Amino acid sequence: MTDVKPLRADARRNRDALLAKARELFAEGRYDLRFDDFAKLAGVGVGTLYRHFPTREALAEAVYREELAAMCDRAREAQTILPADEALESFLRGFVAHLHDHEGLARTLSTLMAARSGALAEGAEALGRAVTDLLAAAVRAGKIRDDVGAGAVMMAIQGICAAYGHPAYRPDADGVITLVLAGLRRPAR
Repeated sequence: MTDVKPLRADARRNRDALLAKARELFAEGRYDLRFDDFAKLAGVGVGTLYRHFPTREALAEAVYREELAAMCDRAREAQTILPADEALESFLRGFVAHLHDHEGLARTLSTLMAARSGALAEGAEALGRAVTDLLAAAVRAGKIRDDVGAGAVMMAIQGICAAYGHPAYRPDADGVITLVLAGLRRPAR
């Protein structure tokens, strides 16, 4: 295993500037911008862009990883401040809201799917761990059934992601989350 050398402060700032600008441009639906223009708009040189992100897909993967890490952080945070079942609901509804509010993430996901990126598998694994943790806490609290696993919830999330762009996306995606949550609740006795 090779040790990854940490970035110098200026290199870190340049990388962060590129990611911030890419996230902003993707959110505006400007994914198809000429690749070199990402550098200009981020205020860095073209060489800096290619040193950090040799391809548009590498830049998209980095944005995706950061967005997904932020979502997983929100899942962990929700577990610390909310009852288990509310944390699960907050995360799932927040996921839908985030996709709806960040068109760039949905476009990035679409691009990465087309490129068969390994980042998608890594992201699905990280998201699956977050969902597994939320479900386990809600099961321990006696709030949801113990016979439905994270795989079923992940299939619903994947369906929501795949349906992005559907004319009634937001209300239908919220409806899927409502169905998932209703199906997870322990039956009344």
